[in-house]
Amino acid sequence: MTTDTCVVRLDNVCKEYGDTTALDGVSLEIRTGEAVAVMGPSGCGKSTMLNMIAGLDRPTSGSVRVHDEELSRLNETKLALFRRHRIGMIFQFFNLLDDLPAIDNVTLAAQLTGTKAGPARKRAMELLDELGIADRRNAYPAALSGGERQRVAVARALVNRPELLLADEPTGALDSRSGEQVMDLLLDLNQIGQTLLIVTHDERLATRCASRVVELADGRITRERSLERA
Repeated sequence: MTTDTCVVRLDNVCKEYGDTTALDGVSLEIRTGEAVAVMGPSGCGKSTMLNMIAGLDRPTSGSVRVHDEELSRLNETKLALFRRHRIGMIFQFFNLLDDLPAIDNVTLAAQLTGTKAGPARKRAMELLDELGIADRRNAYPAALSGGERQRVAVARALVNRPELLLADEPTGALDSRSGEQVMDLLLDLNQIGQTLLIVTHDERLATRCASRVVELADGRITRERSLERA
C-alpha cells in the first residue's frame, strides 16, 4: 500500500568518521506505505544510514529529509521531539530501561507524547498481547530472555503508531518462533500502510516483510531490487 508521498529522502549523503567513510554519496527515497530492507555485510553502512534517518547522527555532507523536514536544521531538543512523535525505533540491543517492568517500558513511551496513563497502558497491553508476552508484563528486563526483551522493544516502538518505523536487526536476538511473530506483526503493519525501513542480515526477513531491497557495500548503494510478496 503506497502513495506518492515521500517519507524519507536522502540526497548524496556522506558520513565520515576520521579517515573512515561510512556512507559515500547515498541517495534514496522511501514512499508512504513502502517496506524497504537495507542489506549488506557488516560495516557496509547500514546502521549509519538508519541513524541518519532517525536523526541520531548527522551527515558530513548531503541532505536527509524525513516527513519533508530537513533534519540538519533541527537542534537536539527538536530532533528528540520529532523522533518521539513521528518515528518508531527498534534497536538491535533493545535499549530498555532496566529499572522499569516491561509494561512500563512501553507505557512510558506513550506518556512522553502526552497520552494519559490509562490509554497508554491499554495500548501497551494490546501490543504485548499481540507479541505473545502479556504474561511477562510485570517482569523487569534482567528477568526476560533476549527474545522477550526484543519483543518489548518492538511494542515500545509501535505504541505511538509512528508514521515511520525503523528497525535495526529486529529479529536478530530472537528464536525462530519469536522471530516469526515479529515478522508477522511487521508484515501486518505494512499491509495496513505502515512505512518500514528494516536493516537486516536476514534474507528471510527481507523477503517476508519488504517490497524493496537496497543493498549496500562500502558505504554505497550497489543494487536495488523489488520483491513480489504473496
